[in-house]
Amino acid sequence: MKISHSWLKNYIDLDKTPEEISSILTSTGLEVESLEEKETIKGGLKGVVIGEVLTCEKHPDADKLSVTTVNVGTGEPLHIVCGAPNVAKGQKVLVATIGTKLYFGDQEIVIKKAKLRGQLSEGMICAEDELGLGDSHDGIMVLPDDAPIGTPAAEYFKIEKDYQYEIGLTPNRIDAASHFGVARDLAAYVNFHEKPIKANLPDVQDFKVDNNSLAIPVHVENAEACTRYSGLTISGIKVGPSPEWLQNRLRSIGLNPINNVVDITNFVLHEVGQPLHAFDADAIKGNKVIVKTLPENTPFVTLDGVERKLSANDLMICNESEPMCIAGVFGGLHSGVTEKTTKVFIESACFNPVYVRKTARRHDLHTDASFRFERGTDPNITIWALKRAALLIKEIAGGEISSEIVDIYPKPIEHFNVDLNLDRTCSLIGKSIPESEIEKILQGLEIKILKKDGKTWNLAVPTYRVDVQREADVIEDILRIYGYNNIEISSKVNATLSYTKKPDSLQMQNVVSDYFTSNGFAEIMCNSLTKAEYYKQLSTYPENNSVKILNPLSNELNVLRQTLLFGGLESIQRNTNYKNPDLKLYEFGNCYKYNPDVKSEKPLDSYSEHFGIGIWLTGMNAKEHWMSKPEKFNFFHLKGYVHAILNRFGYNIDELETSEAPNDIFLYGITYKIGKKILASFGAIKPTLLKQFDLKNDVFFAEIMWEPLIGKLAKSKIQYKELPKFPEVRRDLALLLDSNIKYEQVRELAYKTEKKLLKRVNLFDVYQGKNIPEGKKSYAISFTLQDESKTLTDKQIDKVMKRLIEVYTKELNAQLR
Repeated sequence: MKISHSWLKNYIDLDKTPEEISSILTSTGLEVESLEEKETIKGGLKGVVIGEVLTCEKHPDADKLSVTTVNVGTGEPLHIVCGAPNVAKGQKVLVATIGTKLYFGDQEIVIKKAKLRGQLSEGMICAEDELGLGDSHDGIMVLPDDAPIGTPAAEYFKIEKDYQYEIGLTPNRIDAASHFGVARDLAAYVNFHEKPIKANLPDVQDFKVDNNSLAIPVHVENAEACTRYSGLTISGIKVGPSPEWLQNRLRSIGLNPINNVVDITNFVLHEVGQPLHAFDADAIKGNKVIVKTLPENTPFVTLDGVERKLSANDLMICNESEPMCIAGVFGGLHSGVTEKTTKVFIESACFNPVYVRKTARRHDLHTDASFRFERGTDPNITIWALKRAALLIKEIAGGEISSEIVDIYPKPIEHFNVDLNLDRTCSLIGKSIPESEIEKILQGLEIKILKKDGKTWNLAVPTYRVDVQREADVIEDILRIYGYNNIEISSKVNATLSYTKKPDSLQMQNVVSDYFTSNGFAEIMCNSLTKAEYYKQLSTYPENNSVKILNPLSNELNVLRQTLLFGGLESIQRNTNYKNPDLKLYEFGNCYKYNPDVKSEKPLDSYSEHFGIGIWLTGMNAKEHWMSKPEKFNFFHLKGYVHAILNRFGYNIDELETSEAPNDIFLYGITYKIGKKILASFGAIKPTLLKQFDLKNDVFFAEIMWEPLIGKLAKSKIQYKELPKFPEVRRDLALLLDSNIKYEQVRELAYKTEKKLLKRVNLFDVYQGKNIPEGKKSYAISFTLQDESKTLTDKQIDKVMKRLIEVYTKELNAQLR
């Protein structure tokens, strides 16, 4: 949001520099992202002067060009070739002399001496859009006959210098989306820290109705969508250019003047944050304004000339027979103010934010008005804004106020009533603030204290503060005016993040369960008894490692499970058969193993069990929807969940030993190890296993071992360090490698080659198959580089990547794909 320094000072008598004001605004939560010295016209029209066309002849070699001589008051006339159709002898024109800089958006053009089709051209006769004085490009800009030759255009057009604040307005601070709103915040801060001061609105007491010759009744059919609707008419106006002061005000914040009536509505919008809309009263058929919704797909041509199909939920401002404006968003093509307009109906309303927000997004129309209505405007300023606009129109465009103010406000909105507990205020702020200072801050914020009951105060918050309706909101307001920098940092840090040396296993299971459940998973509990047939021809879980039941109930339940995998596949099969193919499942459970190679006098020494977590993903992660495309689960969804659990228990993924997951279980995947112990294995299940369960969708499975997972907690220490100030850089390599090369080798070589700058290595794709030679595979690997003391240069990055490629080529016989 742009704020003009000189405009701001109209509402607050404050003798401070723009830099000082920037600091104050930032400290109050209105962060000034930039402060720039500006001129009301970019470039200040330097080098542009008023000239008189002495001669104008047709160019001998170009039908659309003219050769002119122009007196600019410097002695010898300038020879200028001009392409404008309206250039003529005797005109007073604006001439950009040699060396002048003209601006077209972000593009800068310097006027130079040149030859155009063989004719000398020593400048440029300008149109208004070429100088930033308007939008017209129909021809050159012709000045009145009394314009003095040789006068600098900056002097003639009274170009002003100003400072422009660029404020990063947060969504909750719509009360500050205007010059007066910013002035009000400045006043609250200065009133508390320095001296009594108040921001003041211009006086509208001179407003009076001249006659009732053009009364236009208003009917609001949808009161839910239109909280308040105010309006009046003005007759006998003359639409034309705005005076220089008004044009300069708008230009100071980057707006182009249009005409005096529209400029006034824009001026009031940026003055107090209340959007207005001016209708040509002659376009209001039936002499009636109706606020309502229209049937689905009703066509409506907006001000930009585009025909749009309306939704049945779009609130419209209509006349008796047709729509004229999308309420709070955009005007219609046929009801706006033009040069022929002589009487207007001015609208000042308060619309439901939800209606405006949905309509603006539905039609992809985002305007200054919709920006404010979407966040909530003050319903109790509509009349003041209407009077202010009417007085300005009378002053600038003439005319008479031709009706009483129509004001439809069935449910007046009063101030917001909030109870404030002083003890809780100081507790949340972290400092004991005297009651007198809290009261002074509230006074500066225009928050009234209705009643004091000990440490609890009952407050009346003004309606323009739509974001302050709870005690916490008031406390935040007190803090930002008191000053965040005035809250001392405690000498100790209190935290609830702590682990005992012997973590409670059941408690941590609940932590993991909460994580999965909150991410949309369903917990399953499968039978520990399963069938031995699942383990035939598996090398990871050999059949002879199964714990057999001596007297099984059936061949379907004749061994104890070695892995959680098959119970989950059975659950997926059952759900799929019942037309529920999209699943996110997890399970806690014990698995069992018999090791015939263990020779011991104790028979149980040959048996072992481990507790683990199983995770399954299959089907669609995001189903077909009008707002998004369908998306299937993939390996990286699973990887994200696994990493989240490991990180939660204190593991740094980059420090884990990594290898490929067992290829008799997984089509592709990853195994993490701690020494010789497996921590987790995850990936895509092989199609041959899925075929046993008649599953056609891909299934992604992870198994995490509980003992090493929870064992990390006892050794974990919570530490913190400052975040690096300089950016990371990512580079990717696609390497063609022999099938027997493991990712762990690639990873270890990377860290050995670059120990300082390399922060992370990540395998994000593995591919074998079509277009890959037999006995080969493709690894897609990302490398994250960062220097914590400075920003990396391309030269440094390229040097590191070159060394990595050389190492992989030499050590692993790798090829770049």
